[in-house]
Amino acid sequence: MSDIIQAIAIYAIPVIFAITLHEAAHGYVARMFGDPTAEQAGRITLNPVRHIDPVGTILVPVAILLMSKLMGGPGMLFGWAKPVPVDFGRLRRPKQDMLWVALAGPAANLVMAILWVISMRLFLAAGIEEGYWYQVGMAGINVNLVLMALNLLPILPLDGGRVLFSLLPNRLAWQYSRIEPYGLVIVLVLLATDVLWTLMRPFMELGSTIVTWFL
Repeated sequence: MSDIIQAIAIYAIPVIFAITLHEAAHGYVARMFGDPTAEQAGRITLNPVRHIDPVGTILVPVAILLMSKLMGGPGMLFGWAKPVPVDFGRLRRPKQDMLWVALAGPAANLVMAILWVISMRLFLAAGIEEGYWYQVGMAGINVNLVLMALNLLPILPLDGGRVLFSLLPNRLAWQYSRIEPYGLVIVLVLLATDVLWTLMRPFMELGSTIVTWFL
């Protein structure tokens, strides 16, 4: 039990920051491209309370931690926040601008992973190679890379699905959009069959390569 409490204490800060900046980035970029919906809803903010989803931000990450500890594996933590409201019809070029709004969240996670790497460099320069904050830094890198990779999967309503929708010809895009109601089920099936991590691996490796430039 003490190991589980310690893991929660280590991952709490990185997870909260990861989901908060991810969602705020979507709203900020949507506003840049003409949609003020998120701003009007008070969601372009770094206040995590405005973004926390009881299930995706708390229950699912804690459940994954519990399962990984009980099963003796390292686990790969992920979760989600309340989606920032974006009215794509209010964007200046709805289909084209959707790509940039969607990419904003994963990009924010990549930037945060880089910032955690820089913090690790500062820890190492100060002679801190273990302890609580060192572990928090490591967790920050992992959480953000996982969240980035998960959201880049081309499955609606994930960000990667929005990107693919934006890039497809109109007819194919609208046909593709029909899978959106089943997107969460698809992700859960992929997770249960361990296929999810295989699909995420290329994005994880790309993110890891980028952040190592800052080591």
